[in-house]
Amino acid sequence: MKKRLICLLPLIITIAIILQYEFAPNFRTFTALDRNAPTHVFSIFMGFFAAGFAVWNVLSVFSQKAFDALRKKAPIYTVALVLLLMYDILTLTMGFLPQPFVPWPDAILNAIIRDREILQLSLFHSLRLLFTGYGIGVVAGVLTGVAAGWSSRVCYWVQPVVKVFGAIPPVTWLPIILVLFTNLFVGAVTLIALAVWFPVTSTTMNGVLSVPKINFEAASTFGVTKFGMIFNIAIPASMPFIFQGLAQGMSIACTALLIAEMMGVTAGLGWYINWQRGWAEFAGMYAAVLIIAVTFFAVNAVLNLLRRYALHWKGDVV
Repeated sequence: MKKRLICLLPLIITIAIILQYEFAPNFRTFTALDRNAPTHVFSIFMGFFAAGFAVWNVLSVFSQKAFDALRKKAPIYTVALVLLLMYDILTLTMGFLPQPFVPWPDAILNAIIRDREILQLSLFHSLRLLFTGYGIGVVAGVLTGVAAGWSSRVCYWVQPVVKVFGAIPPVTWLPIILVLFTNLFVGAVTLIALAVWFPVTSTTMNGVLSVPKINFEAASTFGVTKFGMIFNIAIPASMPFIFQGLAQGMSIACTALLIAEMMGVTAGLGWYINWQRGWAEFAGMYAAVLIIAVTFFAVNAVLNLLRRYALHWKGDVV
């Protein structure tokens, strides 16, 4: 009974959010011309979640797998929904948080709908910039890391560079990038690639160095060439380290992306945030931040799926 109640909590809190939003009095009266006047968009949005949780609970009655999954996720969903409920109460219902600097959820959703075309274009430009810089940084980092891990001579030169410059935040390179590159897109790609190169190089190098030498000695007795050892032993054995670097690199790349877009590029979510801030459109700012959070969560989820697929042979990858 207790477990079933825990499973129902996300549905109950979601319904509470809808009822609170629709029937609790707001902290002030809004006119019809008010740009951020409350609408029914937030209720409809939460209604989809309520329907999803309701279906999930019904399925959990007939499926043990669905019940176990819901029981595992229900507490974190409940906490997240409670925080959303409190946020709506502190903004639209009570006006406790400073207005108009902290918009309520409905205003943010309406900003996404209102500016959906420019947000889609900004998202496209951000993803293009992100994956261009990230891809270059990953390829360069893996190649450098493998070379440094395999060759002591290469490691002699690479390791100090990684240790000294890898600890420097990406924003530190911004003035140098602005001086060296007249093309802002190329400069932004370079900034992201540099930010990604350091963690990927470091983790890949450590991965290759951690491979037991006896593995290479055994391979050499069977006549395996050096290139065969690199591609068939060193790199596969280093994959957990490489994916660790890929995850770290993506996190740093996301930060570098926003820094790069705020330094003067003419499109992207970072540019959109600056633009909306200039016009004091705080709901639009929060809308872009929400899209960034969802996008980067999705990207990291894809990376995790690739990691689980590539490392399925380990058996303990989560």
